[in-house]
Amino acid sequence: MECGSLASLLCSLPSLLLLVQLPRWGSADVFQVIGPNDPIVAVLGGDAILPCSLWPVMNVEDMELRWFRSKFLEAALVYQNGQELDEEQLPQYAGRTSLVRDFLSQGEAAVHIQNIQVSDNGKYTCLFRQGRQYDEAILDLQVAGLGSAPQVHIEGPEKDGVRVVCKASGWFPKPQVQWRDVRGEKLLEFSEVHTQDAAGLFSVATAVVVRDSSAGDVTCSILNPILGQEKVMAIPIPEPFFPQGSPWKAAFAVNLTVLGLLLVGAGWVTKREHSAKVWERQRRKDLCRAKKEDQQAKEEALKSGDELQAELGWRKAAFQAAWRKAHLYADWRKEEFQAWSVTLDPGSANDNLLVSPERTSVTWRDKKFGDLKHSSVLGLKGITSGRCYWEVEIKDDMRSLWALGVYQKHDTQQDPCRVGVFLDYSEGDISFYNMADGSHMFSFPPALFSGPLYPYFCLNSGDVTLSICSPLGFL
Repeated sequence: MECGSLASLLCSLPSLLLLVQLPRWGSADVFQVIGPNDPIVAVLGGDAILPCSLWPVMNVEDMELRWFRSKFLEAALVYQNGQELDEEQLPQYAGRTSLVRDFLSQGEAAVHIQNIQVSDNGKYTCLFRQGRQYDEAILDLQVAGLGSAPQVHIEGPEKDGVRVVCKASGWFPKPQVQWRDVRGEKLLEFSEVHTQDAAGLFSVATAVVVRDSSAGDVTCSILNPILGQEKVMAIPIPEPFFPQGSPWKAAFAVNLTVLGLLLVGAGWVTKREHSAKVWERQRRKDLCRAKKEDQQAKEEALKSGDELQAELGWRKAAFQAAWRKAHLYADWRKEEFQAWSVTLDPGSANDNLLVSPERTSVTWRDKKFGDLKHSSVLGLKGITSGRCYWEVEIKDDMRSLWALGVYQKHDTQQDPCRVGVFLDYSEGDISFYNMADGSHMFSFPPALFSGPLYPYFCLNSGDVTLSICSPLGFL
C-alpha cells in the first residue's frame, strides 16, 4: 500500500494535509457506537447491565468510556486511562457501579449497576472517545417493582349498591387497576387514586360500587405494565349486604352516622393538639433547611462557573465534530463557500510533470515516469482567509496513486472522478467531497493555520491526469 513511501513523504514536509487515493482494500479509521434497540428492564433491588459496542470491532481498553444521564457531567461511570474515575460520578451511583471489562479488546463494554433504585429509571448515554474521534448511543433503563398484594374490604352500602375498596403499595411504575365480577367480566366504573412516597414508589386506592346482588365474588387486580405481572385479591359480597334486600339498612346507616360523629369529635381534639406539635417541629425544620440551602447555594456558586465552561466547551466541540461528519451536502457547502480560481505554478512543478499551457491540469511528462513517486505541483496563489473550494477532475486507471490537499510553507465510497476541496481558513477546516454523487469523503481534524495555503496536486504512479474544473461551471 506504499505506506513506507507515504510516511517518508509526510516526514519530509513542514506541514502537509492530504487526501490520498489508496487501493480499494483500504479502510477509514472511524467507528460507530451501538447500543441495544429495546429497553433494558431491571427489578427494584436487583442488578442491571447497560452494554454498548463499537462497529467496526476495535480494542477500547485505551479509550475514554462514559455512561451519563441527561448531562455530560452527570456520570454514572467514567473510564479513562485504564481505570474508573470517581470525580464526575453522581453520588447516587457511588459504590453501586462497575465496568464489565471481559470484552474490551473486542470492542464491547458495559456498566454493571447493583441494588437498582427508582432513581435509576430513565435514559442513559454511552460515549466512546479516542482523541478527537467519538460517538455515542442512547440506552433506556426501565425499572420495575412489584408491591404488596391488594387488600380488599367492604365499606358499606352506597346508593343502590355496595362500596368495595382495594388498596396496594410499593409499586413502580404506576400500576394498572382492574375490577372483575365472578364471571370474569370487567367492571368499568370505578375510582382510582395514586400517590408516590419519598422513594418514588406508588400506592393506589381504588373503589367500586357493586349494584348487582348476583355478582357474587369481585376481584381486584394490580398489574405492573413493564413486567406484565399482577397480584389479585377477591372478596365475596353476600346478598344481604345489598340495600334492596337488607332490612337492617336503616339501623346500619344510623350506627354509621353516630360512629362517624364520635370519631369526628375525637379526631378534632386530637388533631388540634397534634397540629400544634407539628407546627413547632416544622418551624425548626424550616430554619435548619434554610441554613443548609444557604450554605449549599454558596458552594454551588463556586463550582457553577467551572462546570458551565466545561459544558459549553464540550458542546461546542461536539457541534463542530458533528457538523464535519455530516454526509451528502456538497451543494449546500457551495452556498457557504467561495469558488476559488486555481491556476498551477509551473515553477513549483517536479521535472517529471507536465503542466498544461492554461495551467489548469498536470500529468506525467513522459509515461515511463509513471513509476516515480510523489511528483507534485502547487497552486500559484495562496489562501490566507475565508471559505474557499475548488474541484479537481481525475482521469486515471485502477492502479494509479495520487494525492490532493493543501500545503503550508514554514477513506472512499465510489472511486471519485471529480473531487471538491472545501477550505474554511478561519475555522481550520479542510473537507473533500466526491462531486460525482455529492457524498462526503474525508475531513481533517480542526487545524490552526498561519500564512498562505497553496492548492496541492501530486501524482504518485500510474496513468493519471489531474485537471482543475472551471469555477464558473458550478456556481
